[in-house]
Amino acid sequence: MRIQLALLAGLIIGCTQPQSSEKAQTRPNIILIVTDDHAKNAVSAYGSKLIRTPNIDRIGREGIRFDNAFVTNSLCGPARAVIQTGIYSHLNGFRDNNDSFDNTQLTFPKILKEAGYFTAVVGKWHLVTEPKGFDYWDILIDQGTYYNPDFVKMGDTIRREGYATDLITDLAIQTLSTKPEDKPFCLLLHQKAPHRNFMPNVKHLGVFDSVTMPIPINLFDDYSTRSAAAREQDLEIRKMFLAYDLKLKIPDGMSDPGTGGFKGADGEKFFEGDYNRFTKEQRMLWDNYYKPISDAFYKQNLKGRPLEEWMYQRYIKDYLACVLSVDENIGRLFAYLEDKKLMENTIIIYTSDQGFFLGEHGWYDKRFMYEESLGIPLLMKYPGKISAGQVNKNMVLNLDITPTILEAAQLPVPEHYQGKSMLGLGSDVEPGWRKSIYYHYYEFPYGVHAVKKHYGIRTERYKLIHFYNDIDEWELYDLKNDPYEMKNIYTDQSKASLRDSLTNALNDLRIFYKDTIKLETANKNR
Repeated sequence: MRIQLALLAGLIIGCTQPQSSEKAQTRPNIILIVTDDHAKNAVSAYGSKLIRTPNIDRIGREGIRFDNAFVTNSLCGPARAVIQTGIYSHLNGFRDNNDSFDNTQLTFPKILKEAGYFTAVVGKWHLVTEPKGFDYWDILIDQGTYYNPDFVKMGDTIRREGYATDLITDLAIQTLSTKPEDKPFCLLLHQKAPHRNFMPNVKHLGVFDSVTMPIPINLFDDYSTRSAAAREQDLEIRKMFLAYDLKLKIPDGMSDPGTGGFKGADGEKFFEGDYNRFTKEQRMLWDNYYKPISDAFYKQNLKGRPLEEWMYQRYIKDYLACVLSVDENIGRLFAYLEDKKLMENTIIIYTSDQGFFLGEHGWYDKRFMYEESLGIPLLMKYPGKISAGQVNKNMVLNLDITPTILEAAQLPVPEHYQGKSMLGLGSDVEPGWRKSIYYHYYEFPYGVHAVKKHYGIRTERYKLIHFYNDIDEWELYDLKNDPYEMKNIYTDQSKASLRDSLTNALNDLRIFYKDTIKLETANKNR
């Protein structure tokens, strides 16, 4: 069911009566920073052993860090649609990346704009249809490219020379510098990074070369206790493209042996599109760095686990270099805000559209309801309203970002929105908050990486997942005793009572969130 803007015109009018000049001055500015595929394990505020992210950390240090933040559907477009609309994928109509966003829906930027905010979005949009509800928009085409990307600025296509993370930050600062002085603003700053194919800024090439990154304890997971979904995925680092993902030159007469989620695709041809965008100077710096790595790789002739460990190190260092650029650019944005004295009345939220596997289970990418993909970094600062240094343990969702922003803007939250404002949360666990979360992933078989359709429930301690469509299998995890989700205990007869209780709770959540469409596979294993 898609909620049409026309049906909610009365709500807009009721929620957005003209503000007094005094109230307009006290309403905060809003900056929502959304990165792409940024894992919690790559944020030092969450204890990362891989990288330091001082500017991202600052948001939590001067405000609040949410330790149990999750997504409702771990995929780029769907996650962004949830943030825009405040409702689950099955209601906003954007279930997977094959969909197009219904931009007639009532989104939070539309509400803010009607209430007198200047609204803008720059960077990655990835919702196919044109942004609505914005005074200004300047967005990447689809996923965008890291180098010399094409942007669509208010309908006009422009190619800009430079590195995407820098360029998007430039656009954000330019937008703020030209905004109306008599209006509060809401800026959505959406970075492409650190999305695949993890191309670092040339100034950061080799920044982690002196470090051997710690290997996840389950890098060589054999999926022995789990469903066919875990065994039949195409997320494994060992199947990455040598050219597209790892930046290696494929020898003449050899094809790229990786699958990389794209069955039958040629990784070298994939990378050619990115490589051909380089300027002469960029290409020279790139080749000077990656050619020796490529030459050394083929001389080693690695096999088995040593090969997989090498691929992990190559992947994770490029990924982290992209994160490093994100963090540096947040520092640039903060410097601008401080210079213009905008920090004190601006609420800043940092998050990612979903989590990401950094070698856990031998994987990269996201999609699964396992912790690394399900969980997201979420940090928020609001001087004078949110006390500094708070850490919250409640289970919050990307669904909650929209009502949080509207409450901050002193506007009513539409009744059909399914999240809850996080503004009232502090370091104490809120007793009336949700005790479980609901998840549903849809992109199979018409997408990359072959992750099967599934839905599930996560409580503080347990997680129950049902994989359906071409299979009918269940997984149950005790997150206290098995935090890495290595042992599926669904068939353990001593857990029968727990299994039944969680199944009933899962069905209740499906009803509560109005996700009651009949599934393609009967629950025959219950």
